[in-house]
Amino acid sequence: MAAPSRPGPRPVYLNLLAIRQPVPAIASFLHRVSGALLFLVGIPAALWGLQASLASPERYEAFRAFVAHPAVKLALLVLVWAYLHHLFAGLRHVLADVHVASELGPARRTAVLATVAALALTLVVGVRAW
Repeated sequence: MAAPSRPGPRPVYLNLLAIRQPVPAIASFLHRVSGALLFLVGIPAALWGLQASLASPERYEAFRAFVAHPAVKLALLVLVWAYLHHLFAGLRHVLADVHVASELGPARRTAVLATVAALALTLVVGVRAW
């Protein structure tokens, strides 16, 4: 039996960083990254803070002292961005599921809007936190 013919030579190396992705693809990728970040880091951190606040006033003060460190504030700011981006991109995906803004032009605009809104609100939270 003859081997199936290929339409052309297959690429040997595909450089994903050299490919220019459309804005909706970048927003969708960031939606997945923010969801993973919230699941792997955000939920345990929130549960730890809740547990510390319920355990005793001393444990809560130790938690507050830990959160006051600038590196921890920066990490929490990244989690705030992850939450906001996941929220706005999730709303964008829900709208696309019901065929609102699912064409190319509106999809690009809503992707940019979700990303910019998340960054702007993260900046507001960062200014207020510091």
